[in-house]
Amino acid sequence: MIANIIENIPGLVVLIVIIAASLIPLVGKSRPVLAWGIAVIAAFLSFIMSLYILNVVMTTGKIRYWFGNWEPPWGIEYVFDPLSAFVLTLVSFVGFIVLVYAKKSLEAEIDPERITYFYALYMLFIGGLMGVVATGDIFNLYVFLEIAAIAGYALIAVGRRREALMASFTYLILGTIAAAFILIGIGYLYMATGTLNIIDLAVILPEIYQSKVVLIAFAFFTVGLSIKIALFPLHNWLPNAYTYAPSVTSIVMAAIATKVGAYVLIRVMFTVFGPEFELTVVHVTEVFLVLSVVAMIIGSVLAIAQTDIKKMLAYSSIAQVGYITLGIALMNVTGLTGSIMHILNHAIMKACLFMVVGAIVYRTGITHIHDFVGLGKKMPYTMAAFTIGALSMIGMPLTVGFVGKWYLTLGSLEAGMWYIIPVILVSSLLAVGYLWRLLDNIYFKQPENASELKTVKAKEAPLAMLIPTCVLALLCIVLGTFAYLPISIAEEAAKVLLRY
Repeated sequence: MIANIIENIPGLVVLIVIIAASLIPLVGKSRPVLAWGIAVIAAFLSFIMSLYILNVVMTTGKIRYWFGNWEPPWGIEYVFDPLSAFVLTLVSFVGFIVLVYAKKSLEAEIDPERITYFYALYMLFIGGLMGVVATGDIFNLYVFLEIAAIAGYALIAVGRRREALMASFTYLILGTIAAAFILIGIGYLYMATGTLNIIDLAVILPEIYQSKVVLIAFAFFTVGLSIKIALFPLHNWLPNAYTYAPSVTSIVMAAIATKVGAYVLIRVMFTVFGPEFELTVVHVTEVFLVLSVVAMIIGSVLAIAQTDIKKMLAYSSIAQVGYITLGIALMNVTGLTGSIMHILNHAIMKACLFMVVGAIVYRTGITHIHDFVGLGKKMPYTMAAFTIGALSMIGMPLTVGFVGKWYLTLGSLEAGMWYIIPVILVSSLLAVGYLWRLLDNIYFKQPENASELKTVKAKEAPLAMLIPTCVLALLCIVLGTFAYLPISIAEEAAKVLLRY
């Protein structure tokens, strides 16, 4: 029996999360604690399975799992290569650790009768994202993407703030437009090839690269996925979605939602169409290069202009998406390694920063940057975690944020684009600008009138929130100092994608 379970882990890794999403409303309706427990157990098991899959892929090679032993394209398959196994592990880990953190935060920010349903939606969201990464069928990729998106709309709107409804509605409209573009692209690909299996598409498409149907399909994919990842200037849904959603929703969406969108963009560009298509037919990488540079600068400038910490971190995410697409645009192993590493980096450090914000909201209810005066003394461990996350965002050496930027810098030199390096430097300096304001208020400014200080009743975050936050802060240092393992996986993934 154990051998049979191990053999079917590639199929169970997503299924267990979806089953938990179905069970939670049934057994945890009157007991949110039970709903939380089911979600945590399922997420933990899924994370362990993801680690197993990653280990198998890196030691023995690609995994192709056929459901019901039906051979594709007649049957559905999951495919795990270094990239998908890497991102799957990241999604399952973040999904698990955010759940550990979530219990206290949700009790403070969501009406009690909605908490159980929040956990069900959360698991559906995580399951959708994991399905996107796992599937080897491009139509099922769309289905899982929409499962995650629909759950995401609800996760934003479920909070008590009225602004969350409008933020969710905006995300719904733009997300639906993006989904329509992606679905049209899939339809055109099927029209041209007669298959939806990603491996089959990769074999057939090189013979018909010049087909107008293929060119139109690629255009629809590019625009739809650019909306999904909030690539400038298609980012309008993101700031309010992150700002007005409950803290737990902000954490998980900022950490992995756009990163899975970036995964899909990489998968479509390099696996479905192939690097030769971008280099010799459409030259879309030149467009991505310009948009990436603009996003890195404009996102950081807009972050400086914000006074709400959630909105500041939201605009910084737009800049970070620019780093990821920059690595794609460089079209070399080093640059793409930096892009894949930045998917990991940004997920870890942005989850850490938003967890700190959630802890501050839990203890004080404040999000205005100017009200953070004195929090360094009131919440020392929480603020220490924030400081580490902030240094990683800036790209300080020995933090995980430095690793991705370093590889992007090397990739720029390798591509002969030395002029990109000053842009990376300026974007990092702008990050110093918007993050230093916070650190200055937290550690160095003194309140003018203690009786008017909004943080006067603040105290350290509960352990259930503090421990996951500190774990992520520690990972920012560990993965930056001992970066060999994630870099080796990212580099292998880049070589497979570029077909070296």
